[in-house]
Amino acid sequence: MDEQSSLLALFTSSFLAATLLPGGSEAVLVGVLLAYPDLHWPALTLATIGNTLGGMSSYLIGRLLPDEKALHEKLGGKTRGLEWVRQHGTPVLLLSWAPLIGDILCVAAGWLRANWLWALLFIAVGKFARYWVIAAAVN
Repeated sequence: MDEQSSLLALFTSSFLAATLLPGGSEAVLVGVLLAYPDLHWPALTLATIGNTLGGMSSYLIGRLLPDEKALHEKLGGKTRGLEWVRQHGTPVLLLSWAPLIGDILCVAAGWLRANWLWALLFIAVGKFARYWVIAAAVN
């Protein structure tokens, strides 16, 4: 796979991994960095952007949910994330990278109508930090 195809695959897997679909973008990032060490910053940037956009799509899903019953169905009855966002606000979205709870936090923030710019900022910072740690471990 060439550099551009690798970066496109990384962006796509990063986006999909941040939605309600399962995925492992970390492995794709490691693969790209091992194959193309000179793509460190482009890979880190594209993984962060893709994963952040995926998180914001979950946020948007939350905004579109009409009532609390629909929210509980989307969250699978797991309301801890909803309570965390109510209690701590958008800074809790720094944990949006975490498996299982991250998607729930993004959906809950959308449903609670958290400010989308703050949500975007905290989601991006959390996702960047996770990918940066992985990239640093590879180098």
